[in-house]
Amino acid sequence: MLNRNTHAFLLATMLLATAESASANPFPEADVTKGKAYHEELCVACHTRRFGGEEGGNVYLRENRRAKNPEGLRQMLSACTSALNLDLFPEDEAHIAGYLNQRFYRFGLK
Repeated sequence: MLNRNTHAFLLATMLLATAESASANPFPEADVTKGKAYHEELCVACHTRRFGGEEGGNVYLRENRRAKNPEGLRQMLSACTSALNLDLFPEDEAHIAGYLNQRFYRFGLK
């Protein structure tokens, strides 16, 4: 049977581990170099035309942006690629998401 201090220590350790994993990079599988290339090829012209900014970045930096967390970013990216009939594999979308997160969103990054 665990004493109170041991129990508290284990609980604190588990909470810390959970917090660290929740704040970790949500796109660890992404190749941001590939993501940047896909973004430049497939996204920039449309986003710049519609939203303005360097690299079409105003869409990502606007106050009322739709992607407010990593899952929202994945969903918006998937919706965009579907609407434009882009022939991307899920891993290609993950590369773009990783690049966008590193460049604009910073979810889980310091």
